Amino acid sequence: MNSDGHVLEDPFLDPDLEVLHTRRNLPHWNQQGKLYFVTWRLADSLPKEALARLESDRKAWLRQHGDIPLSAMEPLVKQEWYRLFHHRVQTWLDAGHGSCVLRRAEVCRILCDALHHFHGERYHLGSFAIAGNHVHVLVAPHAGIELSRVVHSWKSFTSNAINNTLGRSGRLWMDEYFDRILRNQLHLERVEDYIAAHVEQGAYVERRMS
Repeated sequence: MNSDGHVLEDPFLDPDLEVLHTRRNLPHWNQQGKLYFVTWRLADSLPKEALARLESDRKAWLRQHGDIPLSAMEPLVKQEWYRLFHHRVQTWLDAGHGSCVLRRAEVCRILCDALHHFHGERYHLGSFAIAGNHVHVLVAPHAGIELSRVVHSWKSFTSNAINNTLGRSGRLWMDEYFDRILRNQLHLERVEDYIAAHVEQGAYVERRMS
């Protein structure tokens, strides 16, 4: 039983029930009652030229693989996709590009409060890291609640609150987010370690029961 009294009977990916749907440029996983690793970033967190190069490379890679959906590809091919594209983006993010307003204490507090707000009601909140220009979260939505709804709520509320706090307007977050369902206990431990390591980058990290 977790800290909110919510039982995750089987938090890891069930390959027999795998559902993958794609919106825009990123694949999104959807399976009821599972534990997700979610990342989203500030709108100014990556240089435009880097994004253009990434999109060009991604389209070329998909053409080389027959333009078939990622969900239909073999596991090793999927791993190659994540290594080539998600890991590249993460390296760029860790370099600290952009305004990095999430480093400000008052902004970090807004995010923390938002993440905790519906814990135990809409989702179980696991460990998370708030870095200068991006956020990593472990979260398990409760039955009947889609991950997209949870993430949209976080981003919508914090965008308005942070803009008001900073006296600014305009887009704060990139529209897209990255998510993966945790495969097994080893995968969870690796993600937990990855989140914890963000302390070395000056991120705010909260270790919680997942």
